[in-house]
Amino acid sequence: MRQVERTGPVPKAMNGPESAAAKERAKAAKHVAKARAKVAAGEDRPKTYGFKIYKDEAVKLALTQLFHGKCAYCESDYAAQAPVDIEHYRPKGGVEDDPDHFGYWWLAADWENLLPSCIDCNRRRYQILPTPETASLAELDESAKPIWQTGKENAFPVFAGTRAYGTSADPFAESAAERPYLLDPCRDDPRAHLRFLVDAAEPLGLVVPKALDQAAPDALPLLPAGADIAPDQVPPHVSARGAVSIQVYGLNRLGLVQARTRILRHLALLEQMILEADALSARLGQSPDPGTREAAALLDAFADRLIGVIRTMAEPEQPYSEMVCQWIDHWLREMNS
Repeated sequence: MRQVERTGPVPKAMNGPESAAAKERAKAAKHVAKARAKVAAGEDRPKTYGFKIYKDEAVKLALTQLFHGKCAYCESDYAAQAPVDIEHYRPKGGVEDDPDHFGYWWLAADWENLLPSCIDCNRRRYQILPTPETASLAELDESAKPIWQTGKENAFPVFAGTRAYGTSADPFAESAAERPYLLDPCRDDPRAHLRFLVDAAEPLGLVVPKALDQAAPDALPLLPAGADIAPDQVPPHVSARGAVSIQVYGLNRLGLVQARTRILRHLALLEQMILEADALSARLGQSPDPGTREAAALLDAFADRLIGVIRTMAEPEQPYSEMVCQWIDHWLREMNS
């Protein structure tokens, strides 16, 4: 997950008090008020209002451009594999484990509540989750068992006592006062809560909740497989928001870990090539022979091109770019130590 600034104009369908979104919101408010009255009278809960504006093609295009065709949560390139899900950060029609909640209906067509998501991060599905002890890809497969359902669906855990129900005259103020556990890449800095295991000695593409103190250990193992969303199970020395986000979005499902591990190994290869080219260039550069010194200059240029490749891999439009940025930071610290 990479921090993204929500720039650019708000899509027309969602912009202003006369927009299609505003009109839909007014209808949804009446629908929810009637639904609450029916439930209070002992009747069955009506179906969720049929929200449509968030599916507007201009909204999809704007989100695709904002996130470069990547999932807002896992940074996978969804454009190449499946249609994008327009994900509601705060769920529109109900909240998991809270039967009294009628959803964040006032945010169903709110531009700042929408994110592009891959199917696996957004929908509740059984996923293969590895729990390896080494950086072996073989052990990733051997330690993986398809026993854990992940995916956000209607999950939206918040800190106790901060839940917004949209029952006041200003539901937007209610939701603004909430303290959610789940990370939003447009509101939060994921790097403050998530850390990738990028050690070149054991390149394993797991993401872990970041320690609140640099001297504290990582939170491994993570929450137990099959566990409910349980912030109180998170070790106190790490980010609870990071841990819950990893669990709910399924950021350590097998396919993701394998893809990230392959990139880490590619980075390790590039690093080794750069170091070897630099070492050979340094030796050749001492030669009195002009041709040999010219070869040294060519090696320097080759190393620079490899560094350029690494920089490109860290660009916002590249998959798993936040992990690459953290790898670069780790590499620079090692080089300067």
